[in-house]
Amino acid sequence: MSDQEGQRPEELGDQQAQRLQKLLALRAQGRDPFRVERCERTHTAAQITDEASFAQLEGKTVSVAGRLDARRLMGKASFAHLRDESGRVQLYARRDDLGEEAYEQFKDLDLGDILCVRGFVFRTRTGEISIHVQEFTLAAKALRPVPMGKLDEEGRVHSGLTDKEERYRQRYLDLLANPESRRILTQRSKIIRAMRNFLDSRGFLEVETPVLQLVAGGAAARPFLTHHNALDYDFKLRIALELFLKRLIIGGFEKVYEIGRVFRNEGIDTRHNPEFTLMELYQAYANLEDMMELVEEMYLSICEAVNGTPTFAYEGQTIDLSLRPWTRLPILEGIRRYAGIAPEELTSLEAAKAACRRIGVPFDLEKETTLGGLIEKLHEQYTQPHLIQPTFITDFPIETSPLAKKHPDNPSLARRFEVYLATQELGNAFSEINDPLDQRERFEAQAAQLAAGNVEAHPMDEDFLRAMEYGMPPTGGLGVGVDRLAIVLTGAESIRDVILFPLMKPEH
Repeated sequence: MSDQEGQRPEELGDQQAQRLQKLLALRAQGRDPFRVERCERTHTAAQITDEASFAQLEGKTVSVAGRLDARRLMGKASFAHLRDESGRVQLYARRDDLGEEAYEQFKDLDLGDILCVRGFVFRTRTGEISIHVQEFTLAAKALRPVPMGKLDEEGRVHSGLTDKEERYRQRYLDLLANPESRRILTQRSKIIRAMRNFLDSRGFLEVETPVLQLVAGGAAARPFLTHHNALDYDFKLRIALELFLKRLIIGGFEKVYEIGRVFRNEGIDTRHNPEFTLMELYQAYANLEDMMELVEEMYLSICEAVNGTPTFAYEGQTIDLSLRPWTRLPILEGIRRYAGIAPEELTSLEAAKAACRRIGVPFDLEKETTLGGLIEKLHEQYTQPHLIQPTFITDFPIETSPLAKKHPDNPSLARRFEVYLATQELGNAFSEINDPLDQRERFEAQAAQLAAGNVEAHPMDEDFLRAMEYGMPPTGGLGVGVDRLAIVLTGAESIRDVILFPLMKPEH
Protein backbone atom coordinates (compact mmCIF):
# COMPACT_ATOMS: atom_id res chain seq x y z
CA MET A 1 0.00 0.00 0.00
CA SER A 2 1.28 3.47 -0.83
CA ASP A 3 2.57 5.62 2.04
CA GLN A 4 0.18 8.33 0.94
CA GLU A 5 -2.96 6.28 0.26
CA GLY A 6 -5.85 7.66 2.29
CA GLN A 7 -3.71 10.43 3.78
CA ARG A 8 -4.84 14.00 4.32
CA PRO A 9 -2.77 16.86 2.79
CA GLU A 10 -1.33 17.87 6.16
CA GLU A 11 -0.22 14.27 6.74
CA LEU A 12 1.52 14.26 3.36
CA GLY A 13 3.37 17.38 4.48
CA ASP A 14 4.40 15.61 7.68
CA GLN A 15 5.73 12.69 5.64
CA GLN A 16 7.80 15.04 3.50
CA ALA A 17 9.29 16.60 6.60
CA GLN A 18 10.09 13.16 8.04
CA ARG A 19 11.78 12.04 4.82
CA LEU A 20 13.83 15.21 4.69
CA GLN A 21 14.95 14.66 8.28
CA LYS A 22 16.02 11.12 7.36
CA LEU A 23 18.10 12.48 4.49
CA LEU A 24 19.77 15.07 6.72
CA ALA A 25 20.55 12.36 9.26
CA LEU A 26 22.08 10.17 6.56
CA ARG A 27 24.27 13.05 5.41
CA ALA A 28 25.38 13.72 8.98
CA GLN A 29 26.43 10.06 9.20
CA GLY A 30 28.41 10.32 5.96
CA ARG A 31 25.92 8.16 4.05
CA ASP A 32 24.50 10.71 1.60
CA PRO A 33 22.55 8.60 -0.97
CA PHE A 34 22.94 11.25 -3.64
CA ARG A 35 26.72 10.71 -3.74
CA VAL A 36 26.10 7.24 -5.23
CA GLU A 37 26.85 7.42 -8.98
CA ARG A 38 26.02 3.93 -10.23
CA CYS A 39 24.57 0.55 -9.28
CA GLU A 40 25.98 -2.74 -10.47
CA ARG A 41 23.22 -4.67 -12.22
CA THR A 42 23.54 -8.26 -13.39
CA HIS A 43 19.84 -8.94 -13.97
CA THR A 44 16.45 -7.24 -14.25
CA ALA A 45 13.49 -8.08 -12.02
CA ALA A 46 11.77 -9.88 -14.90
CA GLN A 47 14.82 -12.05 -15.60
CA ILE A 48 14.99 -13.14 -11.97
CA THR A 49 11.28 -13.91 -11.61
CA ASP A 50 11.11 -15.82 -14.90
CA GLU A 51 10.16 -19.40 -14.01
CA ALA A 52 12.06 -20.78 -17.00
CA SER A 53 15.31 -19.25 -15.73
CA PHE A 54 14.92 -20.13 -12.05
CA ALA A 55 16.78 -23.43 -12.26
CA GLN A 56 19.88 -21.64 -13.59
CA LEU A 57 19.63 -18.75 -11.10
CA GLU A 58 18.66 -20.56 -7.89
CA GLY A 59 21.33 -20.03 -5.25
CA LYS A 60 23.36 -17.65 -7.43
CA THR A 61 24.25 -14.12 -6.39
CA VAL A 62 22.62 -11.34 -8.43
CA SER A 63 22.70 -7.56 -8.34
CA VAL A 64 19.59 -5.50 -9.06
CA ALA A 65 18.50 -1.88 -8.81
CA GLY A 66 15.12 -0.22 -8.60
CA ARG A 67 12.50 1.50 -6.49
CA LEU A 68 11.07 0.15 -3.23
CA ASP A 69 7.33 -0.20 -3.86
CA ALA A 70 6.02 -2.45 -1.08
CA ARG A 71 7.21 -3.81 2.26
CA ARG A 72 6.19 -5.96 5.19
CA LEU A 73 8.38 -5.25 8.20
CA MET A 74 8.85 -7.72 11.06
CA GLY A 75 11.19 -8.14 13.97
CA LYS A 76 14.03 -10.28 12.71
CA ALA A 77 13.10 -10.61 9.02
CA SER A 78 11.26 -8.42 6.52
CA PHE A 79 9.89 -8.65 2.99
CA ALA A 80 9.81 -5.87 0.39
CA HIS A 81 9.35 -5.49 -3.34
CA LEU A 82 11.76 -3.78 -5.67
CA ARG A 83 10.48 -2.48 -9.01
CA ASP A 84 12.50 -1.70 -12.11
CA GLU A 85 11.38 -1.04 -15.68
CA SER A 86 10.84 -4.75 -16.31
CA GLY A 87 8.68 -5.56 -13.28
CA ARG A 88 8.88 -6.42 -9.56
CA VAL A 89 10.94 -8.84 -7.52
CA GLN A 90 10.53 -9.68 -3.84
CA LEU A 91 13.34 -8.96 -1.38
CA TYR A 92 13.89 -10.95 1.81
CA ALA A 93 16.08 -9.30 4.47
CA ARG A 94 17.18 -10.91 7.74
CA ARG A 95 18.83 -9.24 10.71
CA ASP A 96 21.19 -12.20 11.18
CA ASP A 97 22.51 -11.79 7.61
CA LEU A 98 22.73 -8.01 7.40
CA GLY A 99 23.68 -7.27 10.98
CA GLU A 100 21.77 -5.18 13.50
CA GLU A 101 22.73 -1.76 12.12
CA ALA A 102 22.16 -2.53 8.42
CA TYR A 103 18.88 -4.29 9.17
CA GLU A 104 17.57 -1.24 11.05
CA GLN A 105 18.61 0.89 8.07
CA PHE A 106 16.66 -1.44 5.79
CA LYS A 107 13.57 -1.10 7.97
CA ASP A 108 13.99 2.70 7.95
CA LEU A 109 13.66 2.91 4.16
CA ASP A 110 10.60 4.61 2.65
CA LEU A 111 8.45 3.54 -0.26
CA GLY A 112 9.82 5.13 -3.40
CA ASP A 113 13.45 5.01 -2.27
CA ILE A 114 15.85 3.77 -4.94
CA LEU A 115 18.16 0.89 -3.98
CA CYS A 116 21.08 -1.15 -5.24
CA VAL A 117 20.70 -4.71 -3.93
CA ARG A 118 22.97 -7.77 -3.96
CA GLY A 119 21.80 -11.19 -2.84
CA PHE A 120 21.11 -14.78 -3.89
CA VAL A 121 18.03 -16.11 -5.65
CA PHE A 122 15.70 -18.53 -3.84
CA ARG A 123 12.05 -19.52 -3.63
CA THR A 124 10.06 -18.78 -0.46
CA ARG A 125 7.80 -21.28 1.26
CA THR A 126 4.84 -19.67 -0.50
CA GLY A 127 6.52 -20.30 -3.87
CA GLU A 128 7.57 -16.72 -4.78
CA ILE A 129 10.95 -16.31 -6.47
CA SER A 130 12.86 -13.79 -4.37
CA ILE A 131 16.26 -12.29 -3.58
CA HIS A 132 17.79 -13.03 -0.17
CA VAL A 133 19.44 -9.68 0.55
CA GLN A 134 23.13 -9.81 1.49
CA GLU A 135 23.93 -6.16 0.88
CA PHE A 136 22.05 -3.01 -0.15
CA THR A 137 22.80 0.65 -0.84
CA LEU A 138 20.39 3.55 -0.79
CA ALA A 139 21.06 5.26 -4.15
CA ALA A 140 18.42 8.03 -4.03
CA LYS A 141 16.01 9.17 -1.33
CA ALA A 142 12.39 9.93 -2.29
CA LEU A 143 11.61 13.15 -0.44
CA ARG A 144 7.95 13.04 -1.39
CA PRO A 145 5.58 10.09 -0.83
CA VAL A 146 5.37 8.13 -4.09
CA PRO A 147 1.90 6.75 -5.09
CA MET A 148 3.13 3.25 -5.90
CA GLY A 149 -0.35 1.75 -5.78
CA LYS A 150 -1.60 -1.32 -3.97
CA LEU A 151 -0.96 -4.95 -4.85
CA ASP A 152 -4.00 -7.23 -4.54
CA GLU A 153 -4.00 -10.94 -3.74
CA GLU A 154 -3.87 -11.84 -7.44
CA GLY A 155 -0.76 -9.74 -8.05
CA ARG A 156 -2.53 -6.88 -9.82
CA VAL A 157 -1.45 -3.32 -9.07
CA HIS A 158 -4.22 -0.84 -8.31
CA SER A 159 -3.22 2.76 -8.81
CA GLY A 160 -2.54 5.11 -5.96
CA LEU A 161 -2.98 7.99 -8.43
CA THR A 162 -6.44 8.13 -10.02
CA ASP A 163 -7.10 11.83 -10.72
CA LYS A 164 -6.73 12.25 -14.50
CA GLU A 165 -5.62 15.87 -14.38
CA GLU A 166 -2.93 14.98 -11.86
CA ARG A 167 -1.88 11.94 -13.92
CA TYR A 168 -1.36 14.01 -17.09
CA ARG A 169 0.22 16.95 -15.29
CA GLN A 170 2.62 14.78 -13.28
CA ARG A 171 3.21 12.03 -15.83
CA TYR A 172 6.25 10.78 -13.90
CA LEU A 173 3.95 9.79 -11.04
CA ASP A 174 1.42 8.28 -13.44
CA LEU A 175 4.15 6.06 -14.88
CA LEU A 176 5.15 4.96 -11.40
CA ALA A 177 1.61 4.30 -10.22
CA ASN A 178 -0.13 2.92 -13.32
CA PRO A 179 1.23 -0.10 -15.20
CA GLU A 180 -1.43 0.46 -17.86
CA SER A 181 -0.07 3.94 -18.60
CA ARG A 182 3.41 2.50 -19.06
CA ARG A 183 2.03 -0.20 -21.36
CA ILE A 184 0.18 2.27 -23.59
CA LEU A 185 3.09 4.68 -23.88
CA THR A 186 5.53 1.84 -24.56
CA GLN A 187 3.20 0.58 -27.31
CA ARG A 188 3.18 4.05 -28.83
CA SER A 189 6.98 3.92 -29.17
CA LYS A 190 6.69 0.49 -30.78
CA ILE A 191 4.14 1.86 -33.28
CA ILE A 192 6.58 4.57 -34.38
CA ARG A 193 9.42 2.06 -34.67
CA ALA A 194 7.25 -0.32 -36.71
CA MET A 195 6.15 2.52 -39.00
CA ARG A 196 9.74 3.61 -39.54
CA ASN A 197 10.89 0.02 -40.23
CA PHE A 198 8.09 -0.48 -42.77
CA LEU A 199 8.86 2.70 -44.69
CA ASP A 200 12.61 2.13 -44.61
CA SER A 201 12.06 -1.37 -46.00
CA ARG A 202 10.07 0.14 -48.89
CA GLY A 203 12.90 2.45 -49.93
CA PHE A 204 11.62 5.67 -48.34
CA LEU A 205 14.21 8.15 -47.09
CA GLU A 206 13.61 9.70 -43.68
CA VAL A 207 14.27 13.45 -43.63
CA GLU A 208 13.82 16.49 -41.39
CA THR A 209 12.23 19.77 -42.44
CA PRO A 210 11.99 23.20 -40.71
CA VAL A 211 9.79 23.76 -37.68
CA LEU A 212 10.10 27.56 -37.96
CA GLN A 213 8.48 28.71 -41.20
CA LEU A 214 7.60 31.99 -42.85
CA VAL A 215 4.45 30.46 -44.34
CA ALA A 216 2.84 27.66 -42.33
CA GLY A 217 0.97 25.59 -44.92
CA GLY A 218 -0.04 22.06 -45.78
CA ALA A 219 -3.17 21.96 -43.63
CA ALA A 220 -6.21 23.95 -42.52
CA ALA A 221 -5.18 25.21 -39.09
CA ARG A 222 -4.25 28.34 -37.16
CA PRO A 223 -0.49 28.41 -36.46
CA PHE A 224 1.42 29.45 -33.36
CA LEU A 225 3.51 32.61 -33.79
CA THR A 226 7.02 33.28 -32.51
CA HIS A 227 9.70 35.92 -33.01
CA HIS A 228 13.32 35.51 -34.04
CA ASN A 229 15.31 38.20 -32.21
CA ALA A 230 18.45 38.24 -34.37
CA LEU A 231 16.50 38.55 -37.61
CA ASP A 232 13.81 40.67 -35.94
CA TYR A 233 11.19 38.71 -37.84
CA ASP A 234 8.03 36.80 -36.94
CA PHE A 235 7.92 33.11 -37.77
CA LYS A 236 5.26 30.43 -37.43
CA LEU A 237 5.54 26.94 -36.00
CA ARG A 238 4.73 24.40 -38.68
CA ILE A 239 1.21 22.98 -38.88
CA ALA A 240 2.13 20.20 -41.34
CA LEU A 241 5.14 18.65 -43.08
CA GLU A 242 3.76 18.70 -46.61
CA LEU A 243 5.16 21.63 -48.54
CA PHE A 244 8.83 21.11 -47.67
CA LEU A 245 8.58 17.38 -48.37
CA LYS A 246 7.11 18.21 -51.78
CA ARG A 247 10.05 20.53 -52.41
CA LEU A 248 12.26 17.45 -51.94
CA ILE A 249 10.19 15.54 -54.52
CA ILE A 250 10.73 18.45 -56.91
CA GLY A 251 14.43 18.31 -56.03
CA GLY A 252 14.74 14.74 -57.26
CA PHE A 253 14.05 12.53 -54.25
CA GLU A 254 11.35 10.02 -55.16
CA LYS A 255 10.32 8.55 -51.79
CA VAL A 256 10.56 10.67 -48.64
CA TYR A 257 8.93 10.70 -45.22
CA GLU A 258 9.17 12.54 -41.93
CA ILE A 259 7.90 11.70 -38.45
CA GLY A 260 7.81 14.94 -36.50
CA ARG A 261 6.02 17.28 -34.17
CA VAL A 262 3.57 19.80 -35.62
CA PHE A 263 1.73 22.58 -33.82
CA ARG A 264 -1.84 23.81 -34.31
CA ASN A 265 -3.35 26.61 -32.29
CA GLU A 266 -6.62 24.83 -31.59
CA GLY A 267 -8.74 23.46 -28.76
CA ILE A 268 -8.02 20.40 -26.64
CA ASP A 269 -10.28 17.35 -26.52
CA THR A 270 -10.02 13.56 -26.58
CA ARG A 271 -8.76 13.63 -30.21
CA HIS A 272 -6.83 16.93 -30.33
CA ASN A 273 -3.69 18.22 -28.64
CA PRO A 274 -2.10 21.45 -29.95
CA GLU A 275 1.28 19.68 -30.19
CA PHE A 276 1.19 16.25 -31.81
CA THR A 277 3.18 13.82 -33.94
CA LEU A 278 2.55 13.56 -37.65
CA MET A 279 3.98 11.22 -40.26
CA GLU A 280 3.87 12.42 -43.85
CA LEU A 281 5.24 10.61 -46.89
CA TYR A 282 5.42 11.42 -50.59
CA GLN A 283 6.09 9.04 -53.46
CA ALA A 284 6.82 10.25 -56.98
CA TYR A 285 5.00 8.56 -59.88
CA ALA A 286 2.30 7.20 -57.53
CA ASN A 287 -1.41 8.01 -57.19
CA LEU A 288 -4.26 7.75 -54.71
CA GLU A 289 -4.79 4.02 -55.30
CA ASP A 290 -1.09 3.39 -54.61
CA MET A 291 -1.53 5.24 -51.31
CA MET A 292 -4.51 3.02 -50.44
CA GLU A 293 -2.45 -0.09 -51.02
CA LEU A 294 0.43 1.33 -48.98
CA VAL A 295 -1.91 2.21 -46.08
CA GLU A 296 -3.41 -1.29 -46.02
CA GLU A 297 0.03 -2.90 -45.96
CA MET A 298 1.58 -0.45 -43.49
CA TYR A 299 -1.24 -0.52 -40.92
CA LEU A 300 -1.34 -4.32 -41.09
CA SER A 301 2.44 -4.49 -40.61
CA ILE A 302 2.33 -2.08 -37.64
CA CYS A 303 -0.55 -3.93 -35.96
CA GLU A 304 1.23 -7.28 -36.30
CA ALA A 305 4.54 -5.85 -35.07
CA VAL A 306 2.98 -4.19 -32.03
CA ASN A 307 0.17 -6.57 -31.06
CA GLY A 308 1.42 -9.80 -32.59
CA THR A 309 -1.80 -10.22 -34.58
CA PRO A 310 -3.60 -8.49 -37.48
CA THR A 311 -6.69 -8.07 -35.31
CA PHE A 312 -7.79 -5.93 -32.40
CA ALA A 313 -11.05 -5.42 -30.54
CA TYR A 314 -13.27 -2.34 -30.49
CA GLU A 315 -16.52 -2.20 -28.50
CA GLY A 316 -17.07 -5.94 -28.80
CA GLN A 317 -16.21 -6.12 -32.49
CA THR A 318 -13.10 -7.68 -33.99
CA ILE A 319 -11.29 -5.55 -36.55
CA ASP A 320 -9.14 -7.64 -38.89
CA LEU A 321 -6.72 -5.54 -40.94
CA SER A 322 -5.73 -8.52 -43.10
CA LEU A 323 -9.14 -8.62 -44.81
CA ARG A 324 -8.30 -6.70 -47.97
CA PRO A 325 -9.19 -4.71 -49.91
CA TRP A 326 -10.70 -2.37 -47.33
CA THR A 327 -14.06 -0.75 -48.02
CA ARG A 328 -14.11 2.29 -50.35
CA LEU A 329 -16.99 4.71 -49.72
CA PRO A 330 -17.44 8.09 -51.49
CA ILE A 331 -18.20 10.84 -48.97
CA LEU A 332 -21.50 11.81 -50.64
CA GLU A 333 -22.66 8.18 -50.69
CA GLY A 334 -21.90 7.91 -46.96
CA ILE A 335 -24.03 11.00 -46.28
CA ARG A 336 -26.86 9.52 -48.35
CA ARG A 337 -26.61 6.23 -46.43
CA TYR A 338 -26.37 7.59 -42.90
CA ALA A 339 -27.95 11.07 -43.02
CA GLY A 340 -30.60 10.52 -45.70
CA ILE A 341 -29.40 13.46 -47.82
CA ALA A 342 -28.97 12.69 -51.53
CA PRO A 343 -25.91 13.93 -53.50
CA GLU A 344 -28.13 16.11 -55.71
CA GLU A 345 -29.17 18.04 -52.57
CA LEU A 346 -25.51 18.95 -51.98
CA THR A 347 -24.78 20.90 -55.15
CA SER A 348 -24.96 24.37 -53.57
CA LEU A 349 -24.63 25.79 -50.06
CA GLU A 350 -28.28 26.95 -50.03
CA ALA A 351 -29.64 23.57 -51.14
CA ALA A 352 -27.42 21.76 -48.66
CA LYS A 353 -28.60 23.95 -45.78
CA ALA A 354 -32.22 23.31 -46.78
CA ALA A 355 -31.57 19.56 -46.69
CA CYS A 356 -29.94 19.96 -43.27
CA ARG A 357 -32.99 21.78 -41.94
CA ARG A 358 -35.19 19.00 -43.33
CA ILE A 359 -33.43 16.33 -41.27
CA GLY A 360 -32.86 18.59 -38.26
CA VAL A 361 -29.06 18.59 -37.91
CA PRO A 362 -27.77 19.14 -34.34
CA PHE A 363 -25.10 21.73 -35.28
CA ASP A 364 -25.28 25.47 -36.03
CA LEU A 365 -25.82 25.94 -39.78
CA GLU A 366 -24.98 29.64 -39.59
CA LYS A 367 -21.34 28.78 -38.86
CA GLU A 368 -21.01 26.86 -42.13
CA THR A 369 -19.96 29.29 -44.85
CA THR A 370 -18.82 26.90 -47.60
CA LEU A 371 -20.45 23.88 -49.24
CA GLY A 372 -17.32 21.81 -48.79
CA GLY A 373 -17.15 22.59 -45.10
CA LEU A 374 -20.81 21.67 -44.64
CA ILE A 375 -20.36 18.36 -46.48
CA GLU A 376 -17.43 17.45 -44.21
CA LYS A 377 -19.51 18.44 -41.16
CA LEU A 378 -22.31 16.10 -42.27
CA HIS A 379 -19.78 13.34 -42.79
CA GLU A 380 -18.32 13.80 -39.29
CA GLN A 381 -21.76 13.95 -37.69
CA TYR A 382 -23.52 11.09 -39.45
CA THR A 383 -21.09 8.80 -41.30
CA GLN A 384 -17.97 8.72 -39.14
CA PRO A 385 -19.60 7.06 -36.08
CA HIS A 386 -20.40 4.03 -38.27
CA LEU A 387 -16.87 3.56 -39.61
CA ILE A 388 -15.65 0.80 -37.31
CA GLN A 389 -14.16 -1.58 -39.87
CA PRO A 390 -11.30 -0.17 -42.01
CA THR A 391 -12.77 2.19 -44.59
CA PHE A 392 -11.47 4.67 -47.14
CA ILE A 393 -13.75 7.70 -47.49
CA THR A 394 -13.11 9.15 -50.96
CA ASP A 395 -14.03 12.05 -53.27
CA PHE A 396 -13.87 14.95 -50.84
CA PRO A 397 -15.05 18.46 -51.83
CA ILE A 398 -12.48 20.47 -53.76
CA GLU A 399 -13.04 23.48 -51.44
CA THR A 400 -11.55 21.64 -48.47
CA SER A 401 -8.76 19.97 -50.45
CA PRO A 402 -6.55 22.77 -51.78
CA LEU A 403 -3.54 20.50 -52.36
CA ALA A 404 -5.25 17.54 -54.09
CA LYS A 405 -5.84 16.96 -57.81
CA LYS A 406 -9.35 17.51 -59.13
CA HIS A 407 -11.44 14.43 -59.80
CA PRO A 408 -11.34 13.87 -63.60
CA ASP A 409 -15.07 13.09 -63.74
CA ASN A 410 -16.25 15.81 -61.36
CA PRO A 411 -14.10 18.95 -60.86
CA SER A 412 -16.05 19.85 -57.71
CA LEU A 413 -14.47 16.81 -56.01
CA ALA A 414 -10.85 16.01 -55.19
CA ARG A 415 -8.65 12.94 -55.58
CA ARG A 416 -8.42 12.48 -51.82
CA PHE A 417 -9.24 9.90 -49.20
CA GLU A 418 -9.33 9.66 -45.42
CA VAL A 419 -8.87 6.27 -43.77
CA TYR A 420 -10.98 5.30 -40.76
CA LEU A 421 -10.63 2.60 -38.11
CA ALA A 422 -12.76 2.22 -34.98
CA THR A 423 -14.58 5.50 -35.92
CA GLN A 424 -11.28 7.43 -35.87
CA GLU A 425 -9.77 9.27 -38.85
CA LEU A 426 -6.27 7.81 -39.10
CA GLY A 427 -4.88 9.18 -42.33
CA ASN A 428 -5.37 11.68 -45.13
CA ALA A 429 -4.04 11.11 -48.65
CA PHE A 430 -4.02 12.82 -52.04
CA SER A 431 -3.09 12.43 -55.60
CA GLU A 432 -1.10 15.63 -55.21
CA ILE A 433 -1.49 18.68 -57.43
CA ASN A 434 1.57 19.07 -59.63
CA ASP A 435 0.10 21.74 -61.92
CA PRO A 436 1.48 25.09 -60.66
CA LEU A 437 -1.29 27.07 -62.39
CA ASP A 438 -4.01 24.99 -60.73
CA GLN A 439 -2.20 25.24 -57.40
CA ARG A 440 -2.01 29.04 -57.68
CA GLU A 441 -5.77 29.25 -58.35
CA ARG A 442 -6.45 27.09 -55.27
CA PHE A 443 -4.17 29.23 -53.10
CA GLU A 444 -5.88 32.38 -54.36
CA ALA A 445 -9.29 30.93 -53.47
CA GLN A 446 -7.95 30.07 -49.99
CA ALA A 447 -6.47 33.55 -49.65
CA ALA A 448 -9.93 34.99 -50.28
CA GLN A 449 -11.30 32.85 -47.45
CA LEU A 450 -8.44 34.02 -45.24
CA ALA A 451 -9.27 37.65 -46.01
CA ALA A 452 -12.91 36.94 -45.20
CA GLY A 453 -11.98 35.83 -41.70
CA ASN A 454 -11.35 32.08 -42.04
CA VAL A 455 -8.19 31.86 -39.93
CA GLU A 456 -7.67 28.21 -40.91
CA ALA A 457 -7.64 28.82 -44.68
CA HIS A 458 -4.42 27.97 -46.51
CA PRO A 459 -2.06 30.93 -47.00
CA MET A 460 -0.42 31.90 -50.28
CA ASP A 461 3.08 30.39 -50.59
CA GLU A 462 4.96 31.99 -53.47
CA ASP A 463 8.19 30.09 -52.86
CA PHE A 464 6.39 26.76 -53.06
CA LEU A 465 4.69 27.85 -56.30
CA ARG A 466 8.08 28.86 -57.71
CA ALA A 467 9.42 25.39 -56.85
CA MET A 468 6.46 23.76 -58.62
CA GLU A 469 7.15 25.80 -61.76
CA TYR A 470 10.42 23.88 -62.17
CA GLY A 471 8.36 20.70 -62.61
CA MET A 472 6.92 18.27 -60.08
CA PRO A 473 6.26 14.64 -61.03
CA PRO A 474 2.85 13.09 -60.39
CA THR A 475 2.96 12.21 -56.70
CA GLY A 476 0.98 10.36 -54.08
CA GLY A 477 1.02 11.75 -50.54
CA LEU A 478 -0.14 10.51 -47.14
CA GLY A 479 -0.39 12.05 -43.68
CA VAL A 480 -0.97 9.97 -40.54
CA GLY A 481 -1.70 11.28 -37.06
CA VAL A 482 0.54 8.98 -35.04
CA ASP A 483 -1.20 9.77 -31.75
CA ARG A 484 -4.65 8.80 -33.06
CA LEU A 485 -3.24 5.59 -34.53
CA ALA A 486 -1.80 4.83 -31.09
CA ILE A 487 -5.19 5.49 -29.47
CA VAL A 488 -6.84 2.87 -31.68
CA LEU A 489 -4.14 0.19 -31.52
CA THR A 490 -3.63 0.47 -27.74
CA GLY A 491 -7.27 0.89 -26.76
CA ALA A 492 -6.58 4.23 -25.05
CA GLU A 493 -9.47 6.55 -24.24
CA SER A 494 -7.90 9.90 -25.13
CA ILE A 495 -5.03 11.44 -27.06
CA ARG A 496 -3.60 12.54 -23.71
CA ASP A 497 -3.13 8.89 -22.78
CA VAL A 498 -0.72 8.33 -25.68
CA ILE A 499 1.32 11.55 -25.35
CA LEU A 500 3.94 11.44 -22.61
CA PHE A 501 3.50 15.09 -21.65
CA PRO A 502 0.25 16.52 -23.09
CA LEU A 503 -0.32 20.25 -23.03
CA MET A 504 -2.05 21.30 -19.81
CA LYS A 505 -3.43 24.55 -18.54
CA PRO A 506 -0.95 26.08 -16.04
CA GLU A 507 -1.73 25.30 -12.43
CA HIS A 508 -1.54 28.97 -11.41
